[in-house]
Amino acid sequence: MNMINPKTPTKKYLVTALAAIATLFLVYSCNKTKDFKAVTETDGVSSNLTTTTKPNIVFILGDDVGVDIPTCYGGQSYQTPNIDMMAQLGMKFTECHSSPLCSPSRVCIMTGKYNFRNYDEWGVLDPTQSTFGNLLKSAGYATFVGGKWQLDGGDAGIHGFGFDDYSLWNAIKDGVRIGSHYKDPQVYEKGVLLPKNKTEGKYGDDIFTDRLLSFIDKNKTTPFFAYFPITLCHDPFSPTPDDPEFASWISKGNPSDTSFFPSMVKYMDKKIGIIIDKLKAVGVYNNTIIIFVGDNGTPSEIYSWVNGKLVQGGKSQTNESGTNVPLTVLWPNGIAPGQVNTNLIDFTDFLPTLGDAAGITIPLAYGQTDGQSFYNQLIGGTYTPRDWIFNHYAPNTNKGNTILLRWVQDHTYKLYDSADVFFNIVKDPLEKKPIKPTRMSPYETLRKARFQAILDSLH
Repeated sequence: MNMINPKTPTKKYLVTALAAIATLFLVYSCNKTKDFKAVTETDGVSSNLTTTTKPNIVFILGDDVGVDIPTCYGGQSYQTPNIDMMAQLGMKFTECHSSPLCSPSRVCIMTGKYNFRNYDEWGVLDPTQSTFGNLLKSAGYATFVGGKWQLDGGDAGIHGFGFDDYSLWNAIKDGVRIGSHYKDPQVYEKGVLLPKNKTEGKYGDDIFTDRLLSFIDKNKTTPFFAYFPITLCHDPFSPTPDDPEFASWISKGNPSDTSFFPSMVKYMDKKIGIIIDKLKAVGVYNNTIIIFVGDNGTPSEIYSWVNGKLVQGGKSQTNESGTNVPLTVLWPNGIAPGQVNTNLIDFTDFLPTLGDAAGITIPLAYGQTDGQSFYNQLIGGTYTPRDWIFNHYAPNTNKGNTILLRWVQDHTYKLYDSADVFFNIVKDPLEKKPIKPTRMSPYETLRKARFQAILDSLH
């Protein structure tokens, strides 16, 4: 397994011969960059890790799926064979960080901007903003979004943010009851809600996945971008169609039941596998970038075994359990398999990364963006990893959470603005014991000052 820029700067790594894959991986220290060009076998088709054709992009955003869930991250409570396969055949990132809740995270990931620039209200995206949908559409991509919208605007908003086609839940904030997104779902397509005779007894993510598969079929001869913010595994926790309880489950009456969470994770992973199988079936798998990332930590009601320890989900918490999310990227034509990337990734980084993949720069009309592309990290090009990441977190939820928290962190240290608390998040990931100023090493004192200067510059 190839390690990209590990945290220990001076450690040398041996070149490993991977069984059945004639690929040499050069391993570098975290202060060096990396260049490689390799050949890998995928489904019997030899693929040189460069391409002259714009890649298709399928971007899957899991809802409330923290880093404690996938098996490839040490999770022991769930079955995630397809996410694990993506990590095995592509690149797994260990230091991808979101906001602690979904709405701020989605605005950030779609626009490439820190929340203080464009986030004011829960469940709303300012219609003057531009998204990665707009960016990919301007590059000639056919675009689709399916699953959880939660950005308001309805049909006009969805098209205005760059999506040609859609099948969504929670598309209009005011005036329309949200309804279920699992059994008997409320589905919004072509500016209207689907009638009950098309949704009753059905499952939301089945409908969204089927529409995505149809989109892939329709656009298999042209570059396409499919954004799939699947509604799994958010509450209410309930049976999937693979559970015997599904047939008799009453979507409006049965209480949320955490015992179904493992089944929901398994069903989400199953949908990922179905999408990958479709890409293979229509002949576009090799040149499709497939991304899976969680939008924030796992719900606090959920306890999971991870590497032999029982951990509580950290959703809504600003510590590592609330913001560290799984990110796996698979691209047979572009990413050498079996890599673990320990560099920092911020949610603002996705928009410029997708722009680089499509060969387009971000237009000046998009205004100030904050992301740093990690595209070259994917393909083995020259890059400079992030030294820090930042979060401006003022969720303004429907339940009245308006508390503003701002922080800067790197792999080891984290500083909260205003509160002036400084943590070693390796030794203290749950942030229980701030480092006292009198006990800071000279390096820690310098690092804290550097973080405060960054915080002061971001307003």
